[in-house]
Amino acid sequence: MIMERPEQQYIDLFTQYEAMICRHSAEVLNAPRSKAFADFERLGFPTRKQEDYKYTDVGRYFAPDYGLNLNRLEIPVNPYEVFKCDVPNMSTSLYFVVNDAFDRHDSPTASLPEGVEFGSLCEIATRRPELIKKYYSHLADTSEDALAAFNTLFAQDGVVMYVPKGVVVERPIQLVNILRADVATLVNRRLLIILEEGAQAKLLICDHAMDEVNFLSTQVAEVFVGENASLDLYELEETHYSTVRFSNLYVHQSAGSRVLLNGVTLHNGTTRNRVHVVLDGPGAEVDLCGMAIADRDEQVDNHTFIDHRAPACTSNELFKYVLDERAVGAFAGKVLVRPGAERTSSLQTNRNLCVTREARMYTQPQLEIYADDVKCSHGATVGQLDENALFYMQQRGVSLREARLLLMFAFVNEVTDRIRMEALRDRLHQLVEKRFRGELSKCRGCALCK
Repeated sequence: MIMERPEQQYIDLFTQYEAMICRHSAEVLNAPRSKAFADFERLGFPTRKQEDYKYTDVGRYFAPDYGLNLNRLEIPVNPYEVFKCDVPNMSTSLYFVVNDAFDRHDSPTASLPEGVEFGSLCEIATRRPELIKKYYSHLADTSEDALAAFNTLFAQDGVVMYVPKGVVVERPIQLVNILRADVATLVNRRLLIILEEGAQAKLLICDHAMDEVNFLSTQVAEVFVGENASLDLYELEETHYSTVRFSNLYVHQSAGSRVLLNGVTLHNGTTRNRVHVVLDGPGAEVDLCGMAIADRDEQVDNHTFIDHRAPACTSNELFKYVLDERAVGAFAGKVLVRPGAERTSSLQTNRNLCVTREARMYTQPQLEIYADDVKCSHGATVGQLDENALFYMQQRGVSLREARLLLMFAFVNEVTDRIRMEALRDRLHQLVEKRFRGELSKCRGCALCK
């Protein structure tokens, strides 16, 4: 039954099961729940009347009745047995989250430097409460975003990555989020990433779904990058048409820090990503990239905000979409240059291809500048495949289908080419090509990649 106020069922649910939710989590995660509850009650789910959510009807996706594993029953799957990714030269420290619980099977590939933590948020928050308390729920402002409040209300576990001062994690870390259930299921994940001064790390996050049931996932990630630290964060969504994902990513950068954020949506149902980056120290740099390939009735909505608070900071933003059939894409990107943020350099670009007349793309680049001596630009285009290029290629013996594939592949390459992990970059080139050809992008021996 569809309720008029879909948030009411979750308000009632939390009121009834608050004790159970808290009992199966950690005190540090429980502390902000009461404020999040008050904020969620006040805000309710955002509606399309609000500018930030005008292209995504949030309440519609939360209205159905989903199962939640509040009692933290173990999911009967060993991901190290079913996930065997055959990516040449892709040597990573591999970990899993099953639905919204960190998998506690021993990782056969994990190799981390001394002092580095990567594991269950609930477990580490219990063992090292002062570390987690210093950062948890400090960036995700529940008073101004209902989805952040919702996630804070119900999240019981997640992942922590902590890299101490000056430590370099040479080997990339890979985190695979697996959706696994026999009935329609709602999962709520948290991710806390902390890089202290001078630390360096690369993290790849992959979303997969084992079952064809309806999944709704919320994820809140808080990322702290210390002075002169460096982080590459890659996200790859490759699920199926019955999945809905709401993701909020918050990044705080100190002076001289360098961050690369690269998000790729290859397969999904409905995806709404929010990225909020604060450049809070002189000389901080962020590269923010995104790519979406969608067909059928898929929807991909990216909403970004880069906040230049300090002088001499740099932001480069590039998002590209290829939309086929009846797919819908949306991009809203805002760059704010605050007073005193002199010598800012900012470039924002959004390029989009609508392969059919039924596909729809909505784009809204924004730039607000309150400082002098800056270099800032933004632009967006929505178009179709170049008919002249198609004709030229056909004249030289290339079939129309192959010509279209080549043009689309070349169009998105600019995003994948910014990946600084060679094995991942090469693998994504293969996956993108297979996606355009309508083939299964399944790794040999892997039960998850679909």
